[in-house]
Amino acid sequence: MTAPRAALVYNPIKVDLDALKTAVAAQETESGWAETLWLETSVDDPGQGPTKKALEEEVDLVIAAGGDGTVRAVAEVLGGTGVPIGLLPSGTGNLLARNLDLTLDDVENALQTAFGGTERAIDLGQVRIRHEDEKVTQHAYLVMVGLGLDAKMLAATDDELKAKVGWLAYAKAIATVLRDKNQLRLRYSLDGKAPRNVRAHTIMVGNCGSLPANILLLPDAAVDDGLFDIVLLRPEGFFGWLQIMGKIFWENGVLRRTAAGRRLMGSAREVRALNYLRGKELVLRLRRPEEIELDGDGFGTAIAMKTWIDPGALKVRVPADAN
Repeated sequence: MTAPRAALVYNPIKVDLDALKTAVAAQETESGWAETLWLETSVDDPGQGPTKKALEEEVDLVIAAGGDGTVRAVAEVLGGTGVPIGLLPSGTGNLLARNLDLTLDDVENALQTAFGGTERAIDLGQVRIRHEDEKVTQHAYLVMVGLGLDAKMLAATDDELKAKVGWLAYAKAIATVLRDKNQLRLRYSLDGKAPRNVRAHTIMVGNCGSLPANILLLPDAAVDDGLFDIVLLRPEGFFGWLQIMGKIFWENGVLRRTAAGRRLMGSAREVRALNYLRGKELVLRLRRPEEIELDGDGFGTAIAMKTWIDPGALKVRVPADAN
């Protein structure tokens, strides 16, 4: 019987290649796998090309070693193929690994899960973006697509500072963006229902709910429920931002995490500054071009988008005792 084989798609900036090759070789031997195929990403190709090469080689597993951009690019190609993805978290976000409760900053444990774990089918978000120049592009996402303050914040973040201090680099960008008084003006239709016109500072569509720093933005989001969750941030002045902070950091971040806290939330009221929606397909058009981000990476400006869920399209390696 032929031994299974993995490919490892890696971002050379994010990994210690020599140490990683040593760790992979040890895990191959222990798990009875053939020698791994190593494929490097580049600035021009963050992972789609190497992943296609891996599929051409008929590998049994593709391990993504890099940040959220590498994971998203690999998943974009693997979606619907049946070939699972293994996660070797690197970088500052590790958003999918966080939402799957996988161990971070532990290469040995991550490789044990990749080579010896079980498979979990999760949903894959798809988005079609119409850009300012009328060009249409389509992408997959695993965690969130956002328009408004979060996309502007990412665009304003110093990449060199982010590499040095991680998520603290966003503090300066947040301060800059919060002074921006421009709101999104958009018209949207959810699951084919009648269109609605709204103004908002931010709209985020999430397949997962957790962000770094233990922030639970979308408390009801699940990676395998066939739905995405939407949050609209619509603060009016300082009091509106207080309402949002109370919802996200107190109710979502504290109360929802315990049975007693959830009982206290029984009488919690919705606030105008923050609205939640759920669905399978969202179509929206913007009054003017706006910055858009997918899984923490900027994708330019958009004037319209359509996003939908591809249920159970991606298989992810998780610890054998996780299911």
